[in-house]
Amino acid sequence: MNTRAPSGRTPLRFTVVTAAATALALAASSGNAADHNAGAHSAAPAPRSSAPAARPAETPSPFGSLTAAAGSAGLGDEYFPEAGNGGYDALHYDVTLTYREDRSITATSVMTARATQDLGSFSLDYRGPKVVGVRVNERPAAFSRKGQELVITPDRPLTDGRTFTVEVRYTGRPHPRTSSELGSYGWIPTKDGAVTLSQPDGTPTWLPVNDHPLDKATYTFRITVPEGLQALANGTPVEPPAQRGKTVTRVWQVTSPMASYLAMIAIGKFEVRRSQAGGIPVITAVDPAYAKHAAKLERDTVTATTWLTELLGHYPFPTAGGIIDDPQLHYALEAQERPVYAGFAPAMNFVVHEMAHQWFGNSVSLTRWPDIWLNEGFATYTEWLWREHRSKGKNTAQKIFNRYYRQPGTSVIFRPPPGKPGAREMFGYSVYIRGAMTVHALRQRIGDEAFFRVMRTWAELHRHGNARTEDLIALAERESGKQLDRLFKVWLYQKGKPKSW
Repeated sequence: MNTRAPSGRTPLRFTVVTAAATALALAASSGNAADHNAGAHSAAPAPRSSAPAARPAETPSPFGSLTAAAGSAGLGDEYFPEAGNGGYDALHYDVTLTYREDRSITATSVMTARATQDLGSFSLDYRGPKVVGVRVNERPAAFSRKGQELVITPDRPLTDGRTFTVEVRYTGRPHPRTSSELGSYGWIPTKDGAVTLSQPDGTPTWLPVNDHPLDKATYTFRITVPEGLQALANGTPVEPPAQRGKTVTRVWQVTSPMASYLAMIAIGKFEVRRSQAGGIPVITAVDPAYAKHAAKLERDTVTATTWLTELLGHYPFPTAGGIIDDPQLHYALEAQERPVYAGFAPAMNFVVHEMAHQWFGNSVSLTRWPDIWLNEGFATYTEWLWREHRSKGKNTAQKIFNRYYRQPGTSVIFRPPPGKPGAREMFGYSVYIRGAMTVHALRQRIGDEAFFRVMRTWAELHRHGNARTEDLIALAERESGKQLDRLFKVWLYQKGKPKSW
């Protein structure tokens, strides 16, 4: 059981509330502190322009040019130094996966990538079942497994700048990752199938990838399941289900670049609903155990998507949606286009949080994991804006900020500082709550007109890309004409309760 607080892998990766979290929630409801959710703003959205469905092949690699004959095993992220790999830029993953009644899988993943150096060998992140073969550019390649790395040596070097393909065939039973901080994640068995929730590094439990948010790619999922089960994934269903004997194959296409931890498949029995939010197709699916919540999930997802589009501007993806599945993980994850609620029916604030991540975290992704507050602080603040909107101004974001601010400096909402929480606390209370308080402090400092312009411009400027805290500071200073270094230093990096900013 996860011992964090609720709202979208929100400690907030979390929906189990500990005694301390319950006390905070009760304090907030009595006007004394700590509510994780809040209201909305009626600012008119700025006009949006359409973006290409996928990153073009000529886009420069985010990793630059490396010179070693072997691509680096890891990108040196401060929190996950072994995550990701150097020497290439992944462009697309074509995943063909068959799920059997004995819970085993047989899968083939074909990664299309571009070399960013002359490569004698390179690695993929992979912790999944047995690899039975690897091919590079359709030729057999040597491979070995070292920890989380699948090290591949093609039969001839790959030339800097050239596009190549890597086919990995594997079979067996995937297993989840577990940790005291994050609980279970990655490939999660369910009563009638499986679901994947992979933040921050769980996707390699079932799929070989370049596992860092810097290397976003598009995906195709071809999932074959026993007759009677559904197979869902990120993106758009592009073909009618194809039945062959006692199996059914469904194909899903992800046409917008996606960070690997957001890749999601869900296999099992579901009630699937389709609707629209302002012309955006909405696909929701609910496990039979939560059938009575199917209509509400559909309705709340449409409402949240419509409202957030008005607030933040153009919705960044072709589809929206959500899934409720049965594993009692008690957290939600903002899987791209289709968040997953694991073991609970979400309240409206949860849906707002996870759908806000489609802008903050999914479209505008992290450059480095220590900046996780950019995802969670903004998504949590949209909850506050939602409360403001729904209460017609009675429960304002300012009032919510004030209730939190009355908490003592020793409270978990203030420590550690959210701008550099450490790997163990990257989904802790302060990242979400003090992160949202940072956003509100910015709003106070620069005023509503500049603030909402910053929110919309941030989402547009870095759409389908990556960004850092420094990029946000620069944008806010440019849009407001004010010097903001001290505000961000105090709220993001200074220990204890901020006193003056």
